[in-house]
Amino acid sequence: QVQLVESGGGLVQAGDSLRLSCAASGRTFSGHTMGWFRQAPGKEREFVAAIRWSSGSTYYTDSVKGRFAIARDNAKNTVDLQMNSLKPEDTAVYYCAATPRLERTTTRTYYPYWGQGTQVTVSS
Repeated sequence: QVQLVESGGGLVQAGDSLRLSCAASGRTFSGHTMGWFRQAPGKEREFVAAIRWSSGSTYYTDSVKGRFAIARDNAKNTVDLQMNSLKPEDTAVYYCAATPRLERTTTRTYYPYWGQGTQVTVSS
């Protein structure tokens, strides 16, 4: 049974940094892509970043390029999202997700496994 558990959310001020972590268990993720998505109130869940577990290749949505970094830790079986220079528009619930796909991994409907989410609030 796949389990994804996020942690690290909180309330910060604009310009601050925050690190989210996703603990993955229940299967081997070496052939998977791990993603981070976010959902703000009244908006659809959107892609933020993804990493191919085996190769380490990373992908980002334009609005977070240069500010966020996704990384995996093979020993701990975790996927982290380092968020720097946070803006109020980054406020959302952030979700960790996993998919056996290696392509089209910016599309949330291709992710069968999801965590419960962690709240990130950035005040101005």
